[in-house]
Amino acid sequence: MTVVRFVFAALKPGVRAADYERFEREVDYVIAGKMKTILSYCTHRITETGAGLSGGPWDYVERIEVTDRAAYQAELAVVGKELIEQLYEKYLDRSKTVSVWSERIEP
Repeated sequence: MTVVRFVFAALKPGVRAADYERFEREVDYVIAGKMKTILSYCTHRITETGAGLSGGPWDYVERIEVTDRAAYQAELAVVGKELIEQLYEKYLDRSKTVSVWSERIEP
């Protein structure tokens, strides 16, 4: 069973997209690549949302495919703790962050 977490995030006021995206490339992707529970990780800049989508606005969506939800959360609490703190301290608006867990429907 494929388990994927989608995280919708908005930048804090005044944060430049280029600064956040550099952090993603230089720090977030590197740490995600070292985590044993992450099978794939990617961040996407949102360019348009449908009129009926509520809760935003968001600037980015992350797709995180994991081996196991509980194991990922446990590993993230240790390996990613400093990363998460830095993300919300410098770049992202925690009040607008929304997370969705999903299970792939296999063909």
